[in-house]
Amino acid sequence: MSKDQIDQLKNPFTMDLNRRQFVTSSLAAGIILPTALAAAGNASAGAHKAGGKFRLGMGHGSTTDSLDPGTSENGMSQNVIFAYCNHLTEVSKEGQLIPELASEYGASADAKVWTFKIRSGVTFHDGKALTPADVVASFQFHMGEDTKSAGKALLADVTNIAINGDDVVFTLSNGSADFAFIVSDYHFPILPVRDGQLDWASGIGTGGYIMENYEPGVRAKFYRNPNYWKQDAAHFDEVELLVILDVTARQNAMMNGDVDAIGRVDPKTVHLLARNPSLDILETTGTLHYTFPMRCDAAPFDNYDFRMACKLSVDRKELVTKILSGHGAIGNDTPISTANPFHNNELVQRAYDPDKAAFHLKKAGYDGSNVQLSASDAAFAGAVDAALLIKESAAKSGLNIEVVREPKDGYWSNVWNKKPWTACYWGGRPTEDWMFKAAYMADGKWNDTAWRTGASVDRFNKLVQMGSSELDLAKRREIYYECQALVNDDGGALIPMFANNVHALSKKLAHGPDVAANWELDGGKAAERWWFA
Repeated sequence: MSKDQIDQLKNPFTMDLNRRQFVTSSLAAGIILPTALAAAGNASAGAHKAGGKFRLGMGHGSTTDSLDPGTSENGMSQNVIFAYCNHLTEVSKEGQLIPELASEYGASADAKVWTFKIRSGVTFHDGKALTPADVVASFQFHMGEDTKSAGKALLADVTNIAINGDDVVFTLSNGSADFAFIVSDYHFPILPVRDGQLDWASGIGTGGYIMENYEPGVRAKFYRNPNYWKQDAAHFDEVELLVILDVTARQNAMMNGDVDAIGRVDPKTVHLLARNPSLDILETTGTLHYTFPMRCDAAPFDNYDFRMACKLSVDRKELVTKILSGHGAIGNDTPISTANPFHNNELVQRAYDPDKAAFHLKKAGYDGSNVQLSASDAAFAGAVDAALLIKESAAKSGLNIEVVREPKDGYWSNVWNKKPWTACYWGGRPTEDWMFKAAYMADGKWNDTAWRTGASVDRFNKLVQMGSSELDLAKRREIYYECQALVNDDGGALIPMFANNVHALSKKLAHGPDVAANWELDGGKAAERWWFA
């Protein structure tokens, strides 16, 4: 292998959208690179062997989790859904959108009518045949005034869903060039209809694994679906997803051989895991970002100048260095990463500026009182430390921050999206339209900044709708550039860093040469895509 090839592997930011990954650690490249390259070579050359029990240690999960797909709000729920369910489309391990339960799909010239041909011969785990009616009910579950689904905003433009033979036809009020991406969202698994109602509570799907046991906040156990419709997929006999929120406990479980893989490795200790001869480090880079959302409907964050002061009080380079140990890049208060097709590279990078922050604090009428910042390492490894660093850097501008250490369990249901200022992570989305509709549109359930009023908000919401239906790429770029500028300036999103997904894997595990980076753990589909060598 040439030096150029090795350099390309070592630098995730030089790769295109379809191969955003590398199997190395910048802290210990001399140790990791040879073993990682060997593992990648073995994985691509070896046959996909069936069998074994795959134990996956998850840095997500809560006792408040549910099988209700509309309320899924963390990586544990996502991996559970991907294990026993399928969607109309999926993002492949190469980063391409491909059909899943839809055998093919297409749109009208104005992208207002989308037709999905439902795959024949697919059955649910109880033997019931998949029908277009199941698809219609699975999407209607997330629509309407009474739904509590976090996916509601993504389907806001859908005015009708009809069945035409084997086809399901979606009619939209506005064209959506990205609608085929939207239906791959993990909130939209296809579930069976029973007695005229969507059966989401039984844990029955069409996926590669059949649910054996589900204990929210503890574990989920599955066994292989012997009638799985996909070829060369779901290789394990059994899968167990274990909730291990504490990063030290999770990494110890990996080191001791109690699990076969973990996600969310603490970047500060990657080099320690890399020294273990029985482990490999797998690192991917994509759209994952760590945030500190400020709710614009709560004082003092309802003041533009105060929000701006907070943004200017963060030393982003320090956070990337000390929290990510270099396994990521600085953020610019916009959720659109360099991996997205319309990333605004013309937006001036916001820098740490205590003097300018002090100017905005004075303009906001800040009286020097403590401002609470709630954080827990349930948000991301090092979230509490990051909050403490923000407290230190903000003190130089005269902003007094009180860091509130929140419990890990229940963090996503009791703290995030409720308290005025919190720590958070977003896996990101492959397209701008998807990301903005999921978290920034005024009526979105997951609009964790509560950015819902004002001229900038009105302009942003109008632009997102325009961009969704705009098929001219140059015009679409202009629209999304302006959207990012509005979020960066007026929004409550404080996004100081984009993080790489860092995993530790047993050397007994194998995977293909491409590993999806749209979510951690191979796009949330490690159980389906990996195998024991």
